[in-house]
Amino acid sequence: MKVTNVEKLEKSMVALTIQADAQEFEAAIDKVYKKQRGRILVPGFRKGHAPRKIIETMYGAQVFYEDAVNELYPDLFAQAAEQEKLDTVAYPDVELLDVNKDGFSFKATVAVRPEVKLGKYKGLTAPKDEVKVTDKDIDEELKPYIQRATRMVDVDRKAKKGDTVNIDFEGFMDGKAFDGGKGEGHDLELGSGSFIPGFEDQLVGVKAGAEKDVVVTFPEEYGAQELAGKEATFKVKVHAVKEKVEPKLDDEFAKDVSEFETLAELRKDLGDKLAQRREKQARSAFEEALLDQVTEDMTVEIPDPMVDYRAQQMIEDYSQRITSQGISFEQYLAMTGMTVDILKAQAAEGALRQVKTDLALGAIAQAEKLEVTEADIDAECARLAEQYGMKAEEVKKIVPLEDLKKDLRNQKAANVIFDSAKVGKAPAKKATAKKAEAKTEEEKPAAKKTAAKKTTKKAKAEE
Repeated sequence: MKVTNVEKLEKSMVALTIQADAQEFEAAIDKVYKKQRGRILVPGFRKGHAPRKIIETMYGAQVFYEDAVNELYPDLFAQAAEQEKLDTVAYPDVELLDVNKDGFSFKATVAVRPEVKLGKYKGLTAPKDEVKVTDKDIDEELKPYIQRATRMVDVDRKAKKGDTVNIDFEGFMDGKAFDGGKGEGHDLELGSGSFIPGFEDQLVGVKAGAEKDVVVTFPEEYGAQELAGKEATFKVKVHAVKEKVEPKLDDEFAKDVSEFETLAELRKDLGDKLAQRREKQARSAFEEALLDQVTEDMTVEIPDPMVDYRAQQMIEDYSQRITSQGISFEQYLAMTGMTVDILKAQAAEGALRQVKTDLALGAIAQAEKLEVTEADIDAECARLAEQYGMKAEEVKKIVPLEDLKKDLRNQKAANVIFDSAKVGKAPAKKATAKKAEAKTEEEKPAAKKTAAKKTTKKAKAEE
C-alpha cells in the first residue's frame, strides 16, 4: 500500500489517493476466488473445483476484480489513515481511479475530527428547578396501586357511566350482518370511548338480562370504507353490569400492595422516590443547559459526515431495540409508514447536539490534560458488573476498551463544567450574524446528506 497524495479540504475533510500494489491485489483476488468458486458452474468440473484460470478464461480476467477491490480497500484505507495520523470520524467516500492486473488506485475522501476553539466552560450559571412534592402528587403516585387493588363487582341496577357491561353484540346494515361487527362476552366500560361514538351512551340505563338495539352512524373517516358514514344497528344482549369497588385507603391496603405496614410509610416512600426522580430530572436539565452554553460559545466547523454518522448510529440503536421486541426493523417501517430517510431527518437535530457535546468535552479533556487511569476503568467495570449482574472481568471482555476510556474521559471533562457551575439565571444568548449563518448550515436535514460510518480495519466495503 502506498499513499500517493494527501489533500486537505474545507470543513475538516481530507482526500487520500491510495495505491494497492500487484502483490496485494493478487492476494485479494485469490481470496475472492476461494470464497466464490463453490457458486460458479463450469462445464466439465465438479461444483467448486474449477481452477481459477479456467474461470477467468470463461468469464474474463476481470471477473474477480470488483469483489477483490471491495475486499481490500477498507484495510488499505485504515492503514493509510493510521500512517497519516488521521483521526477519522466517518466512513470514507471512495472513488475507484484505476484497476488492472498490476493493482488498483482509489481516492478516499473522509471527515476528520475538527479543531475546536473553546469559549468559556468554567464558572457558568444556569437555572435549576426547585423540587417540590405535594400531597396531591403523592395521590397521583398512589393511583396505580389503587387500580391494581380495585375489584369489579356485579350490581343489580341500571348501568351508569364508569360501569362495565358484559355484552354480546352483532351489527347489521340494511338488515344484513356485516363482517367484523360481532362480539361475545365483551367487557365494555361505559364512557371509555372505545366503541363507535354514541354506542356506549345508548347502553347507559340498561340492566343485566336486557336486550337493546343500538343505532349508530359510523364516522366518515372510519377505517373500513364500506362502513364509513353509514348507519348501522347493533343488537346487544347485556349479561352483567359491574361497578368498580376501590379499596379503602388504610394500613391494611398498604400491607396488601407494598412491603410497608402503614399507609403513612407507603406515602412517605412514594414521596421520597418521586422527589428523587424530580431531582434527577432537574439536575439533568441543569447540566444540559450548561453543556448548551459551552457548545454555543465554542468555534468549530463540523463536517457533515460526522453528523450523518451519529444519526446513522442512532437509527441502528433504535433498530436493535425494535428487533429485541420480536419484530424486524423492516416490518416496523412498513407498519408505521416510516422510511430510513424520515428517521434520519428526525434524528438530525439530536445527532448534531451529540456531536457538538462530544467535541466540546474532548477539547476540554485535552485542555485540562485529563487522563483515565486503570483504577477508573476497574471502578467503572465494577459498576457495570453490579448493574447488569455480571462479573467485572466479563464486562472488560465485552466493552471495547477505547470506547470505555473515551466515555470516562468525557465524564471527567463534563465534571469540570458541572463542578464549577452555579445555579442562577441563565445568561442571555449572544446572537451574531456569523453564528446564525453557521446554525443554518448545521441544521440541514440529515435526509439530504450521505449516511456516514466510522471506518475500521474490519469495515465491510459498501461501494
